[in-house]
Amino acid sequence: MMHGRPWFRVLALVLGFAFLYVPIISLVVFSFNESRLVTVWGGFSTKWYGALIQNQQILDAAWLSLKVAAVSATLAVVLGTFAGMILARFGPFRGRTLLSGMTTAPLVMPEVITGLSLLLLFVTLEQLIGWPAGRGMTTIIIAHVTFAMAFVTVVVQSRLAQIDESLEEAAQDLGARPAKVFFLITLPIIFPALLSGWLLAVTLSLDDLVIASFVAGPGSSTLPMVVFSKVRLGVSPDINALATIFVTIVSIGVVIAGIAMSRQQKLRDRDAQMALAANQQMIESLKKG
Repeated sequence: MMHGRPWFRVLALVLGFAFLYVPIISLVVFSFNESRLVTVWGGFSTKWYGALIQNQQILDAAWLSLKVAAVSATLAVVLGTFAGMILARFGPFRGRTLLSGMTTAPLVMPEVITGLSLLLLFVTLEQLIGWPAGRGMTTIIIAHVTFAMAFVTVVVQSRLAQIDESLEEAAQDLGARPAKVFFLITLPIIFPALLSGWLLAVTLSLDDLVIASFVAGPGSSTLPMVVFSKVRLGVSPDINALATIFVTIVSIGVVIAGIAMSRQQKLRDRDAQMALAANQQMIESLKKG
């Protein structure tokens, strides 16, 4: 029935993309609005970008969010890679079910529960050992690593499950140590998954509001917290300008990541074709011999 109605699929596709991207496009357009009212067009102007640059509160919050996102995403990739390697390569072992459950629990745990539990943990640790001394950037990074690591683990584990283990076994048969096998064989293969996991962790960190609200202290408000506090009083055009800048940065990052992964895939396909051609030549030479 669907094959006889191609217009229906096209219409569904157009409506789906419109639902996703029309609000973003309207936000970008109204960031160049002359009027202070974000719903009334008053002419083209870039003055709100100038006002945004002079807003020290938003700049400080944005800088803090970027630092937290970069550090937490990097730590999440490191820890998530170790967890994914253990779950994908070590086979059955005692505590595997517990480890798998602990790494995937943040995926389904409500953010309110996660934020409250981390807040209680930090308060208890401060009372017992004096660390962390108050709540700020450190506690936000720990909190973001906690839930971002789960997403990275799933991505890395699924990628490792698709890799032919004979490549790693062949390298070990040739005398390579496990660490060398990982850095020279496994790591280049799973690099696109690591890059995807890092970008996903950065996005989750920049988007988090609930958990950061629990673990952040005075003077450590992230950008979503500042934006949320301003939106409750009414959306101002400088917020649209800020959102436009982030949309641009994210779009550029997605394009760069797509190009990098495409090049990596082409290199892997070329290496696979060269290896196949070499094997065929070897088989033909053995037959002639």
